[in-house]
Amino acid sequence: MPYLYQDSKPRPPALPGAARATHGSGKGYQELKQECLRRGVLFEDTDFPACSSSLFFSEKPPIPFIWRRPTEIVKDPKFILGGATRTDICQGDLGDCWLLAAIASLTLNEKLLARVVPLDQNFGPDYAGIFHFQFWQHNEWLDIVIDDRLPTFNGRLVFLHSADHNEFWSALLEKAYAKLNGSYEALKGGSTIEAMEDFTGGVGEMYEVKKAPDNFYEILEKALRRCSMVGCSIDTSSAAESEAKTPFGLIKGHAYSVTGINKVNYRGQQVQLIRIRNPWGQVEWNGPWSDKMKFEDFKVYFDKVEICNLTPDALEDNTAHRWEVTIHQGSWVRGSTAGGCRNFLETFWTNPQIKLHLTEKDDGQDECTFIAALMQKDRRKLRKLGAEMLTIGYSIYESPGRDGHLGKDFFRYHPSKARSKTYINLREVSNRFKLPPGHYILVPTTFEPHQEADFCLRIFSEKKAITEDLDENVAIDLPEPPNPNPSPQETEDEKQFRVLFEQISGKDMEISAEELEYVLNAVLKKIKNIRFKNLSLISCRNIISLTDISGNGKLEFNEFKVFWEKMKTWINIFLQFDFDKSGSMSSYELRSALKAAGYQLNNYLLQLIVLRYSDEQFQIEFDDFLNCLIRLENASRVFQALSVKNKEFINLDIGEFINLAMNI
Repeated sequence: MPYLYQDSKPRPPALPGAARATHGSGKGYQELKQECLRRGVLFEDTDFPACSSSLFFSEKPPIPFIWRRPTEIVKDPKFILGGATRTDICQGDLGDCWLLAAIASLTLNEKLLARVVPLDQNFGPDYAGIFHFQFWQHNEWLDIVIDDRLPTFNGRLVFLHSADHNEFWSALLEKAYAKLNGSYEALKGGSTIEAMEDFTGGVGEMYEVKKAPDNFYEILEKALRRCSMVGCSIDTSSAAESEAKTPFGLIKGHAYSVTGINKVNYRGQQVQLIRIRNPWGQVEWNGPWSDKMKFEDFKVYFDKVEICNLTPDALEDNTAHRWEVTIHQGSWVRGSTAGGCRNFLETFWTNPQIKLHLTEKDDGQDECTFIAALMQKDRRKLRKLGAEMLTIGYSIYESPGRDGHLGKDFFRYHPSKARSKTYINLREVSNRFKLPPGHYILVPTTFEPHQEADFCLRIFSEKKAITEDLDENVAIDLPEPPNPNPSPQETEDEKQFRVLFEQISGKDMEISAEELEYVLNAVLKKIKNIRFKNLSLISCRNIISLTDISGNGKLEFNEFKVFWEKMKTWINIFLQFDFDKSGSMSSYELRSALKAAGYQLNNYLLQLIVLRYSDEQFQIEFDDFLNCLIRLENASRVFQALSVKNKEFINLDIGEFINLAMNI
């Protein structure tokens, strides 16, 4: 599936409450609900129907599911009963414990919960079988509408449910999240931090406790001061160890919440304490300090910590030490911007490049702290099409101080200043960095070249940071077309050229498109070191359109001579950028070749050209290169002729536009 390049200018974080309606009808939750109430019917969601395709995409249901509404399951259903709490979340027959742990953490924060689970929903007099939930996706909040038909077996819910069989908010939330991702099966396997981000718009960090940085206590302390969601867990070495209990009452493979961290004076010494909470509430730490534990014990017994740093709009107004947030959207497109990691130097430089300006130091520090989080978009949703998570990461380089997209030689001779810890096939890769104030270039990549995906890059910084996309401005630098007047006195070469021309043109001394097609194909096929298929008659008509000054649709001798000089220049450029001397040019080198021919293009235009002119191996043969240059020069010359008053814009009516399109 081709991905067209998206605008990657930095964007502000999504505004609170500005959730976008997503239903296929184009209608929002309230409009759909009122429509059902007027008609006296219960809502049925055609976007996510009560059928097998909403359940599974790679297997058949293992048991005969029956879709039932809560009113068909119990006599007196409630949306929320006695407040939304962790006991409302019981796992069913779906491998989405990662989602359940995130929902349990969500219940600890009323403000965040109320955004994801709008509380003005019930099974009361205005019940219409319709509910809605809101999730963050790639810098916007989406409002997901569902009907309340849920999969059951023997009259009981099959998947997530509440301990109280009359309560349904958590089961409906899971259904909405399944719809967001395409199916229930798409929710199998994941990390708690992924769902935490979708519930908050925050950015996640994962730390291996045994390898955590020296200032780990301060990182956690500051995270909790910022009201971040913090979870921790103990690794298991096998499936048999899952849910195994340690002598101190901790459960392996279990997701805990960190709810507090503090220092206390004890017997003349300062002791660091951390408070953890078991979302399921059945087993507790029974070591020293009861519900709290010493931070040193925590580092011994726990293996992983996940932090979800919240965006300013998710925090209370009086929250201290808020993050500054900048967001970029972009794409890796096969053949043009999917260059792979630094191991693939020949293509690495073609990846998107984002300039990061760190100008303000942290309070009381000499460096600037920031988190860089690279997320690949929609991969869970694309599972049903066979897509898997790509292996992604990024590198950060010190900026050389010049504008524009950095070329291959820069990366050949300059090492990175920082990079993601690893390339990994997770939805998001994030790391925390401290760098001196300055200007840096961040290069987000897939591990291997030619892998396509859309991505979202987020920068969370202690102080304000500025980012900009290092795409090229479109600029055309073409020499003025020479005047095809005859020379006062012909050179010997020109005399020989005229003899050749007379042989081609015949008595009228003019070359038609058909004659040009014959001669160019004959000549180009004899040139060594270039791969060449065939120039079409249409291409030759475009060549005449480019060079025909007299306007008679044919090339006279001096017009043909001008074109032939241009052709020799283009052949030399092609040979220059065919680095492996294979006779064809890699599409990744096209940016440099076009620049040598006078065309500085941005990523979007380059992607369009690659889609049109490269083959399945991302190679461009000479006839395709020639067609591309002819089209570019025709378009550029026409634009220059029409932009008389303003060199950057032209105004066209419909007739002029069609005339322009037909001529290029």
